[in-house]
Amino acid sequence: MSDLSQYGIYFNEIDKICILEPELYKQTSDLKEQCSIYIEKIIEFQNIATKIITTVEDLSSRIETQKIKAIGARNMLQGMEKHKENKQQQLQAVINEVSIELERLKIQLHYLQKTEMEQNEIITQLTRY
Repeated sequence: MSDLSQYGIYFNEIDKICILEPELYKQTSDLKEQCSIYIEKIIEFQNIATKIITTVEDLSSRIETQKIKAIGARNMLQGMEKHKENKQQQLQAVINEVSIELERLKIQLHYLQKTEMEQNEIITQLTRY
């Protein structure tokens, strides 16, 4: 057997003819197995990374949707606040107008009461004579 090893011909454990040294063949087989395992792990990693990316993109989409809803709600709230302020200003204007009318009516009432008193005095004086 050792004569054939000079020519690069070897026999494995089941006496099959090989052109690689047994140790080199074992190393090559081990490397092939490790490469297969490595490729499986890379594929698994790619699958996990794809799932993570999909999940992150989905979350990003949901966050963007919620962000748009929040902006819309904030704008609506601001619109409601402005509407409330406008309504409050309108009501204040009505209150001011009614207050002015009340003051005018009070003055008119006071004037009419004074006039009534004067006329009652005149009637009293006229009925005495």
